[in-house]
Amino acid sequence: MDSSEFAELLDASDATDGFKEDVQAYIGHRPAPRVEVGRHIPRVKVLRLLTQLLHAEPGLALDSVHIEGTSGCSDFRGVLRAHAADGTSRVFEFVWDCQWRAIQEGWTDGFGLPDQIRAARAFEWRCFAHWRERVAPGADARRSHARAPAT
Repeated sequence: MDSSEFAELLDASDATDGFKEDVQAYIGHRPAPRVEVGRHIPRVKVLRLLTQLLHAEPGLALDSVHIEGTSGCSDFRGVLRAHAADGTSRVFEFVWDCQWRAIQEGWTDGFGLPDQIRAARAFEWRCFAHWRERVAPGADARRSHARAPAT
């Protein structure tokens, strides 16, 4: 994963200093209470998810996140709850799927299957087939259209 791109997104975000410090701790395999993962998920997939969150919501004053998801060979799907410094929470559903991205690009491997390895390497965190905020009825409509990942 391109750590310089991630660092730029993290630095430019409105996340709290505590969250930024815990993200760095998480990257370094140290305790990071503000980055809570509900079950074992490969660290690289959590970092891809955090990159997407920082890209889509740079103005969110993140203070902590809680991630519940399942990770397969070519995918990672679940729910991220983002807690802001003002005490509010926002919830995002996500599906990161490098097989989906390979199909979108028309890439196949030597066996004629979607070349998910190539897609994961080429697009890294930009393989989100689904990214949507769960918005409570009557909530601010602007939230229902989170920025899509850059392609």
